[in-house]
Amino acid sequence: MKIIKGDKVVVIAGKDKGKTGIVQAVYPKKNKVVVEGVNVHKRHKKPSQQSPEGSVVEMYVPIDASNVAIVDPKTKKATRVGYAVEKGKKVRVTKASGSKLN
Repeated sequence: MKIIKGDKVVVIAGKDKGKTGIVQAVYPKKNKVVVEGVNVHKRHKKPSQQSPEGSVVEMYVPIDASNVAIVDPKTKKATRVGYAVEKGKKVRVTKASGSKLN
């Protein structure tokens, strides 16, 4: 998986297509990512001692990593990610402009 926590991504498929956000969590074994502001679901909480009225909580649900693409820092468009070796270290680079990702 070439997406890591903190990457700025754009959704390229699904109900939230076109939305951008920062990756909050990555689940490589499930091939899923949690993106801020994308795939928000409401969870109804039962009344309890702490909150007698109950509540409705918004939560971010993971989406498949194939439905997001990294945003190129130069062109601000969706791009693929590759790897390059610089000074003996493997770094991620964008395919569109060749710029280095952090």
